Amino acid sequence: MFSKSKVKKVDFVTLSKFYGKYKEALQLELINSPAGLSRHICEPALNRPGLAIAGFYSYFANKRIQVFGSAELAYLQKLPEGMRKSRIQRMFRCEVPGIVFSRDQDPPQEIVELADEAGGCVFRTSLVTMKFVNSATIILENEFAESLTLHGCMVDVRGVGVLIRGKSGVGKSETALGLIERGAALVADDMVYVRNVGGELVASAPEMSRGFMEVRGLGIVNITTLFGLKSIRHNKRLDLIVTLIPAKDQEALDRLGLEREGLDVLGEKVLHVQLSVAPGRDIARLVEVAAMDYHLKDMGIDMAGEFNRRLMSNFQPPENQD
Repeated sequence: MFSKSKVKKVDFVTLSKFYGKYKEALQLELINSPAGLSRHICEPALNRPGLAIAGFYSYFANKRIQVFGSAELAYLQKLPEGMRKSRIQRMFRCEVPGIVFSRDQDPPQEIVELADEAGGCVFRTSLVTMKFVNSATIILENEFAESLTLHGCMVDVRGVGVLIRGKSGVGKSETALGLIERGAALVADDMVYVRNVGGELVASAPEMSRGFMEVRGLGIVNITTLFGLKSIRHNKRLDLIVTLIPAKDQEALDRLGLEREGLDVLGEKVLHVQLSVAPGRDIARLVEVAAMDYHLKDMGIDMAGEFNRRLMSNFQPPENQD
C-alpha cells in the first residue's frame, strides 16, 4: 500500500550525534580528545567486552559501543601492564565506536592515552552499568528504526492511535478537530512520521508543526492554546487507519465489517477501515466508534463476528427428533 522507496533506513549513527543529543540523558562525559567523534555506531546495541579483554576476539561485536562496568575494570587492573596494553590496543585496532566506563569509574590513564593514539573516544557515565546499557539501547533502537512519512492526521482516540487519511479537501482536519473536541488528542497533522521500533509502529509529528493544525478557511490553529495540554501527544502507537472517501468515489464497502484487511506499514499489518463522506454524516463520531470497535476486538470481543454467528445459527436446520 505504501511505497517501499519512501522508507528511510538508517545504516549508522555518528558518535558525535549520539553524544551531542543524549549526553545529558545518559550522563555522559567525554574524557579524552574529541577527534574520534566522527566514528560510526553501526548496530543498535551495546557490548560488554569481557571476552575481548580476556583475549578472545572471535565474534567480537566491534561495531557497537563498548561498556566497561566494575567487573571489566577490575579484570583489566589485575592484568600485567604489558598484557593490559596489548588487549586495549587490539580493541582499538578493531575500530570500536567508543568506550564507556559506567558508575563514574576513572579509566586507567594508559587507556586514555591509547585511545588518543588510535583516534578513539573514551566516555564516563555516572549511571550504573545495566541502567546505562538499557537506556542507551532504547535510544539506539529509536535512532536505527525504519521510518516513513505519511500524509494525514494522527489522533489518539480513547487510547487508540488512529491515522485519518484521504484525498486533499475530504475533511481529515475537520474530523480530527471534532475528535479533539470530544476529548481526543492530536499527534500530528498533515505530515505523520512513523517509525518501526521493535515491531511497534510509533507515530509522531515533525518538531516544527507539533501541536498545530491547518483547517481550511481558518488557517493554522494552535491546538494546545485552544484545548489545553491534554489535547496533544508527542507520539502514539499506530493501531488503526481510517480512509475517508467521498460518496461519489466510493466503491463497494464492507457493510458488516467481516472482511477487513490490514494495510502493510513498514512490514507491520495495521487494521484498515474506509468511511464514506457525505453531507449530514458525523464522520468524527464514526471514527470514534471505529476506534472503540478496535479496542473491543483487541480485548477479544468481535461485534460483527458475534452478529454473523447469530445470523448463521438461524439458518441451521432443526435437529431430527425421534
